[in-house]
Amino acid sequence: MVGSTPDSDLAAPPSQLWRNLSRPAKPPKLPRGLDGFWNLATGRIVPLIPRTRRYLQRAQRIHEAAEAHRTAAVPALDQRVEDLRATFRKGRAEREHVDEAMALIVELADRTLGMRPYVVQVAAGLSMFDGCLAEVATGEGKTLIATLPAILAGWRGRGCHVVTVNDYLAQRDAQTMGPLYRKAGLRVASVHQELKDDERRQAYLADVTYLTNKEVAADYLRDRLKQGKARGLASTLVDAITTGRGSYGRGMVQRGLACAIVDEADSVLIDESVTPLIISTEADNEDQAQAFKQAVAMADQLERDRDYKVVARYKEIELTRAGRERSREIAESLDLSGVWSTPRGREELVHQALSAKELFLPGQQYVIQEGKVVIVDESTGRLMPDRSWRHGLHQAVEAKEGLDVSGAKETLARISFQRFFRMYENLSGMTGTAWEERYEFWEVYSLATVRFPTHRPRIREEMPDRVFASAEARWLAVVEEIRQLHATGRPVLIGTRSVEASEKLSSLLAAQGIHHEVLNAVRHAEEAAIVARAGERGRVTVATNMAGRGTDIKLSRGVAELGGLAVIATERHESGRVDRQLFGRAGRQGDPGSAVCFVSLEDELIKRYTRAVDRAILSNYAGNPVAASYLFNQAQGRAQRMARANRKGVLEHDHWLEKHLGFAPE
Repeated sequence: MVGSTPDSDLAAPPSQLWRNLSRPAKPPKLPRGLDGFWNLATGRIVPLIPRTRRYLQRAQRIHEAAEAHRTAAVPALDQRVEDLRATFRKGRAEREHVDEAMALIVELADRTLGMRPYVVQVAAGLSMFDGCLAEVATGEGKTLIATLPAILAGWRGRGCHVVTVNDYLAQRDAQTMGPLYRKAGLRVASVHQELKDDERRQAYLADVTYLTNKEVAADYLRDRLKQGKARGLASTLVDAITTGRGSYGRGMVQRGLACAIVDEADSVLIDESVTPLIISTEADNEDQAQAFKQAVAMADQLERDRDYKVVARYKEIELTRAGRERSREIAESLDLSGVWSTPRGREELVHQALSAKELFLPGQQYVIQEGKVVIVDESTGRLMPDRSWRHGLHQAVEAKEGLDVSGAKETLARISFQRFFRMYENLSGMTGTAWEERYEFWEVYSLATVRFPTHRPRIREEMPDRVFASAEARWLAVVEEIRQLHATGRPVLIGTRSVEASEKLSSLLAAQGIHHEVLNAVRHAEEAAIVARAGERGRVTVATNMAGRGTDIKLSRGVAELGGLAVIATERHESGRVDRQLFGRAGRQGDPGSAVCFVSLEDELIKRYTRAVDRAILSNYAGNPVAASYLFNQAQGRAQRMARANRKGVLEHDHWLEKHLGFAPE
């Protein structure tokens, strides 16, 4: 933990504990009927409200006011910090207090970190303090921006969670920004996977806590499980007040969900929201493991298009009548009993085995590490060793790969990130790519999206897509482009959609004798260090699209004169936001740079979201970027609409569980 203090300093006032306990976290219900229609309508209007200019003008005045603090003595600044902190803690802060506090923080940041927030950064901080989602371009210093509303929230005395995408960034940002928080009279800490319960409890008692979405949601679920075993609310309250602690349940670690500032909000609140967070126990069932092995063997005997069909767009398997009959015949010939004796049990096993065979491929949906199946997040390319697929799919993949089949999971508690983050009393966030999902941010989280300009004019050159008829032709063209750029000394960053694609490109570059580094988003600390060096002269870096996200890429001496960092995307992602994030790594803070995407008509995006007749027509115009862009934009639009529908389904299912199951988390 960064900036730890003695236990006596961590005691929360009893009145605060009472407020946390008497107001259990519960998200607002989704609007229905006319309310739902009104919510959709306002979602279209809210982004049109001209907030950007208003915040920039206000930030300019704050920046000018901050100049008066440059010559102020340290004791005077410290005293003003204490006065403002007391005002915020008593709930008496007005707009003039917020502006004065922001001006003071600008000076404190300059003195403690050597970084003076720009006008755009202050404006973004103001919007987040007002509960908005700030779109700030990649490389504009979001780590520093987060401290502005976080300090004001910390002064309120109820805790502020700064949520980011991995443990490394949480620890790094808490450590880096620690001097500023301490100068502002606040305690800062970080929560990561290795912490024990006592350490977690102390970290949550800090004024500002950096952590990941998975850690904070998992701690919430674990606390709810512990709360269910507690003696009751009244006795728990007495324990909390008499011990003077912010924990309000025996063994619980969190003290409430008062305020959250979400970094990389599109990733946390949109991309990862489709996967519910589940706490489960593993059941040891040898019979079940054997059943999955038998199902995989049976799937190998079924014929595609006759016994089953693969619906690529929806990633689904459909058993035909012939397939169901064939499954029954095989089960009877092998004299399989138990779950195989019923049509439903038999078909579910075969369905999962076929899904594992056709839809879940090594290097794309998963990798094998130390004899275990590790899921790959298809949105980010990151590995998720703590996740497993549900309903037997994980066991089917293990059986397919010939690994030890793990026991089935018994769910103890579950919640979606959509539902969890709506529980916070005050929610805001920031990201480089929010505008595409501005309506969803409002409809689900009531977050108005505000776009801010870059501090310096952007001079990055974005070239039209280069389209090829086949994937092989595309890879050859990518390698040739890298070779030519590398010969000039320009650094090159190549983004791939999957681990498998990054390894394929690596082998092609090695064959050409081009020295390079490969990032598959496995070790966050190492990937951040490698990505930070991606702007050095002559460096070639191959990475999954989101590897090293949150890390600044600075150009080494002489690189700007060569044209800056060259970013190459080797395939369009299903979400245009991810493409924009990758392109945003070039041309940061007014640096030169370029970005281009190499695509083929054999890409997964095209195969899943376009008709065969459209692909056939376009194959004659593969060299025409206008025609190709039209088809790819259409496919990307369909993919994004389906993803939104999927996320809405997850949220609806969460509410269904709350309504019909008494043990569903509130």
